[in-house]
Amino acid sequence: VQLVESGGGSVQAGGSLRLSCARSGATLTWYSMGWFRQAPGKEREGVAVMDSLGITIADSVKGRFTISEDNAKTTLYLQMSSLKPEDTAMYYCAAKTGRASWSWWEYTYRGQGTQVTVS
Repeated sequence: VQLVESGGGSVQAGGSLRLSCARSGATLTWYSMGWFRQAPGKEREGVAVMDSLGITIADSVKGRFTISEDNAKTTLYLQMSSLKPEDTAMYYCAAKTGRASWSWWEYTYRGQGTQVTVS
């Protein structure tokens, strides 16, 4: 399974961005996916995760970020609005079989990341 993120960039505070994560390769059954981010000097943190049972959004971005998947289940999205400077980070998508988790290290498949800078 390969994951490739896109959609990052520089945006002013209050603006919006939509990140995409294109999935290719083996077909996953009973899987979960998530978005994580890592700011310079900080630990990687979960932003939003989803599986067949539902979606969970981190408190730090709740009400501003949403996670979704296209009908073909080949692309994962992270819609970000009302962006703040503290949202500046490298954003990664990840996938795993089984239930969603907030632990990055439980995800078998991980993308290379896309940079988001909010000023």
